[in-house]
Amino acid sequence: MRISFNTTFFLLVLLCLSCSQEEDLPVYIVKKLVHDISIDANWEKEQWQAIESLSIMNFLGDEPSYKPWAEAKMLYDDHSVYVIFRVKDRYVRALPRKPNEEVWKDSCVEFFFAPDEAHPLYYFNLEVNCGGVPLMKYSKVPRKDFISMEQEDFDNLEIAHSLPETVDPEIQDSITWTVEYRIPVTLLQKYSHVSSPAPGTVWKANFFKIAEISSNPHYITWAEIKDKEVSFHKPEFFGKLLFE
Repeated sequence: MRISFNTTFFLLVLLCLSCSQEEDLPVYIVKKLVHDISIDANWEKEQWQAIESLSIMNFLGDEPSYKPWAEAKMLYDDHSVYVIFRVKDRYVRALPRKPNEEVWKDSCVEFFFAPDEAHPLYYFNLEVNCGGVPLMKYSKVPRKDFISMEQEDFDNLEIAHSLPETVDPEIQDSITWTVEYRIPVTLLQKYSHVSSPAPGTVWKANFFKIAEISSNPHYITWAEIKDKEVSFHKPEFFGKLLFE
């Protein structure tokens, strides 16, 4: 088959754009857990001490008058992945909620991740407010056809949080809060093929801080979302998790 010069040039441009976007993606190295870990929301415990954190600092949409500072760390073992967030915040609240309710309206941290190397646009979104209430869903189509986790799934998701489950009225003074959780790989395998966490495995992911309904609404990302639409559901902008 003969390919014209114009077609070849167009394909080269697309390839260069794709390579450029890949180069812009942040990469986080996920180290393997050496000793057992208790899920207790303690940022300072030994297992996290030597682990580098990633910064959640890219504001999506209008920047708030007060800019929270959020960071996260991640570990893995043969059975689970572990995530901890630390947030230096103000105007913090968490209303009474049940799993899969609107936790993103509260002071909330979120982990969106695609654990199947063959399908980097198929992703889970795990959202946990400062009171430890989770929302977790899976989608093969961004922002469409979400499959919600069932109650038995939440029973297997271990979560710890430093603040009470309900924070109301809003805390307007400066406060630091943490959320930590363990996600069993078997839970993920119920909904998706999973590229097993092991040296050399790569997942795509993004980490977020949000408070949609508060005195200081904001949307903050780890991997920058280069889109005018204010939405975290953009797997094409996910960064990389490289398991070591």
